Amino acid sequence: MEISVYHGGVERESAPLAVLPLWEGEALSSEIAALLEADDFQGKFKQSALIYPRDALPARRLLLLGLGRRATMTSDTVRQVGALAAQKAHELQLTGFASNVPTTDAVPAATAAQALVEGALAGLYRFLEHKSDRTPEQTHQVTHLRLFVADADDVPSVQASVDRGLAVAHGVTLARDLANGPGNIVTPAYLGDVAQTLGARFGMRVTVLGPEELAQQGFGGLLAVGKGSAQSPRFIILEHGSATAQHPPICLVGKGITFDTGGISIKPSENLDQMKMDMSGAAAVLGAMHAVGELDLPLHVVALISAAENMPSGTAYKPGDIITTLSGKTVEVLNTDAEGRIVLADALFYARRYQPQAIVDLATLTGAMMVALGPHAIGLFSNNQPLADRVLRAGQTSAERAWQFPLWDEYHEMMQSTIADLKNVAGRYGGAILAAAFLAAFVGNYPWVHLDIAGTAWTDKPSRAYLTPGATGVGVRLLTQMLQDFCAAQS
Repeated sequence: MEISVYHGGVERESAPLAVLPLWEGEALSSEIAALLEADDFQGKFKQSALIYPRDALPARRLLLLGLGRRATMTSDTVRQVGALAAQKAHELQLTGFASNVPTTDAVPAATAAQALVEGALAGLYRFLEHKSDRTPEQTHQVTHLRLFVADADDVPSVQASVDRGLAVAHGVTLARDLANGPGNIVTPAYLGDVAQTLGARFGMRVTVLGPEELAQQGFGGLLAVGKGSAQSPRFIILEHGSATAQHPPICLVGKGITFDTGGISIKPSENLDQMKMDMSGAAAVLGAMHAVGELDLPLHVVALISAAENMPSGTAYKPGDIITTLSGKTVEVLNTDAEGRIVLADALFYARRYQPQAIVDLATLTGAMMVALGPHAIGLFSNNQPLADRVLRAGQTSAERAWQFPLWDEYHEMMQSTIADLKNVAGRYGGAILAAAFLAAFVGNYPWVHLDIAGTAWTDKPSRAYLTPGATGVGVRLLTQMLQDFCAAQS
């Protein structure tokens, strides 16, 4: 989408669709008020009114969109309004629209503009790649957006924020496409190809390890989970930038189970088709790396993805097996459907060779997290409170909120096995915490945050205007914000 920024007011501009976001109770201009019946529009959040001004105003159509109360407006309020505006332009089969950028003391123009851009692109998202008979409505594209700011001095900063919004939106789109993609196409090898494409586009270093290299290097966890499938596993390394003595790397680790049947501990058939999204952690990491490359952040960021299919077959790993992970630690397998933590164990231990200043992993790891927090928050676990606080702030800023859980010694003790170093499950209670305690055994003393996105990576009933049924792309905005915060702290 082509986006340009101007000084002025959208209601005075000639546009096929002019979008005017308004707060609840905000007074309308006399020209606009004359086009409405009393009380037709109060400015309540997500309320809308489409007006055809004729000769009363230059715009051919004027869309009033409610922001709710001024005091409670957040960047996500604007993100949702941006989505609603873009969706209306698409519904009207317009190629573009124009909008004022609403601002408050808490949400300055640059912040609001970025959110509006992110919302507009996310709101237009549809996964139609595999439809051969697309309708004109489905193929129509909204290609340009004009933004208007009240203060001329804000134009340069708003234009820069637009670029950030586009980069983040492109990353979210990639993550949603990958997680929505069917398992017969989005395989471990396919994720490796995506990483290669990103590397070629943004000048990143890429290494994709196949089965032979994995065996040579001792990736026992990843190989065990993947050996039941005809699709062989991959370990993907994607590096942006270079480390310095003052600023070590930041490692982003993603669970890439491209389809999860549960293996020998097979899942029920209900909603099994959705298990194509069990690589949403990997999708978020690749989406974030897309944003990192587009923004060319001055950081050394290393993406590490363990990718495999978890399938039942004569070669599949079994309950009761003991496997040796890359770290040398042994794991007693009690449930083959607790496979994500096993592939992450190898990736997290691999991250230690970079001596990173931070490790952040994302995974659709546990059904227990869905029970605990539902679809509105990410579960956060950490061995380092300053890093946890940084991620929590980034989640609040990006509206991909996280909630921290404890990792007390008692949970670590519960994961000890009597016949191996660890077991991969320890009963049904506290399941999300126990999974995180298992992962903690592989990160050593490096600052680490684990994000369980099981409840937030997929939606059947979208709660925000910029989401559609299916993959949400959760994690991309949070990771990009976190990395931008690292940039600000290191500058």
